[in-house]
Amino acid sequence: MSGSKWDDLKPRVLSAIVMTIVAGAAVWAGGYWFIALIAISSGLMVWELLRMIAPDRPGIATGMGIAAAVMLVLSLWGAVAIVLLIAIPAAGMAMLRDKQLIYGLYALAIMVAGYGFIYLRQELGLTWMLWMLLVVIASDIGGYAAGRLLGGPKFWPAVSPKKTWSGTIAGWIGAVVVGVAFGAGVLLPLVSVLVAFAAQMGDIAESAIKRKCGIKDSSNLIPGHGGFMDRFDGMLGASVLVMLLVLTGFPYGSG
Repeated sequence: MSGSKWDDLKPRVLSAIVMTIVAGAAVWAGGYWFIALIAISSGLMVWELLRMIAPDRPGIATGMGIAAAVMLVLSLWGAVAIVLLIAIPAAGMAMLRDKQLIYGLYALAIMVAGYGFIYLRQELGLTWMLWMLLVVIASDIGGYAAGRLLGGPKFWPAVSPKKTWSGTIAGWIGAVVVGVAFGAGVLLPLVSVLVAFAAQMGDIAESAIKRKCGIKDSSNLIPGHGGFMDRFDGMLGASVLVMLLVLTGFPYGSG
């Protein structure tokens, strides 16, 4: 299995195995283990975001990354959660000289998504957490395989040159399969497609930021994947949408 299309497969798979073990254990354990995982991951993504936007100011990236992790944890135990979540985008925008809106919007997505992950695991249960994770994973794997095996027209070449329509549709099909496995009827499979689409848009948004900043990867923290933003951009989009569904009263149950 050689060729440029598959050159990144081995490190990608090995990294995925390690991440699956670590994340799977934290998801299963829940509680402080899961909170710590999400807080650290969110902090690292804010750090990566600022490194891309303001590479000449590493001190801001480090400080805001640490602050993001702390603020996310604090937001779980107070009635002013929204203020704490907004503090990271607002403070960063005040310190930046350009690309403030890009940072503000994406940093807000990171914080809301992090809060959403923890809320979903703690308040709605393990079953719904697994559903969302598997929808994104199925969409990602289906899109990766179909895009390389089938190719075809690009989904949005100006922003994400590698993403194809075949991969996008394969991701939706994977989401439907997960939705069918988790619920009867047509509602959950349809919602699963929406979540998969939100994940794909999360990937598109991160690709647009990287192109704007003129870089290939958000960092090199994860072999074969780049950085945490490169790996979990889809999860951000999915979590933000799920939080919106929760706020609008989507009929979730406990798992």
